Amino acid sequence: MNIRISNKIYRSGKGVPLILLHAFPVDARMWDDCAASLIRLGDERGIAPFPIWASDVPGAGDASIPDAHATGPIADDGAYAEAMDKVAEAYVSVLHITGHDKAIWAGLSMGGYIAMDIQRLYPETVAGLALCDTTTAADSPQARANRLKIAETCESDNTVEPVMHFARPQSGDSTIKRSQRFQDLLAGWIHDQRPEGLAWRERMAAGRVDTTDQLSRVTAPAAIVSGRNDPSSPPEKMRPIAAAMTSTQVAFTAIPDCGHFSAVEHPDAVANALLDLVERV
Repeated sequence: MNIRISNKIYRSGKGVPLILLHAFPVDARMWDDCAASLIRLGDERGIAPFPIWASDVPGAGDASIPDAHATGPIADDGAYAEAMDKVAEAYVSVLHITGHDKAIWAGLSMGGYIAMDIQRLYPETVAGLALCDTTTAADSPQARANRLKIAETCESDNTVEPVMHFARPQSGDSTIKRSQRFQDLLAGWIHDQRPEGLAWRERMAAGRVDTTDQLSRVTAPAAIVSGRNDPSSPPEKMRPIAAAMTSTQVAFTAIPDCGHFSAVEHPDAVANALLDLVERV
């Protein structure tokens, strides 16, 4: 089978769609509050309704897990060498099937990896680009090996436990991330995932290419969003991403008291940054 994307429509409208790409190890539900904020704040600003979409990445939520043929080549260490490219192609196919040539692609964490792969392979489809709490660098050898170890454990033990740490706060994390309500929310989303789906996404991410060289080729309006308390993608790591976008105008938003899941922790702040981008597009 080919990789299939089921489109989730938060709002219909005219013009360029905003496509929200979710983080690992959760699914598109992480955008629900932010999408509601986009609609409410957009109406308050007097912005005409525009399409707002999201979907579960293959292997996430209820999305099907690609078979071997759809996944493509497998590296010697078990990473999927072309899977992310195939996912990018699937998203672009959805865009074209719905009658659109371009979209504003907004990705958080692993969703940012996909957004940058779309920029690398299909730059003509990028009307705007938002990168939230993410990186353009490929995994280091150590990080890649750790991803593949997690994938193997998820598969062999049929468990989501290796990624439950995402639901637990780290030292210096945000007030919201430290709250029991937020930890329970993320833990519930993670428990809803299928171990084999988590493993597929980890192998996909492990096999991705470095897209840092693509930053200077971004010509569409761009936005960078970073939680000040993000342990992996804080402003000091994301400002260089913005600085490398030398062929476009970039708006940088650093959100106070915010960890890695910015769109869940501070949906209004992320929505405002995305609406600013929508208006510039």
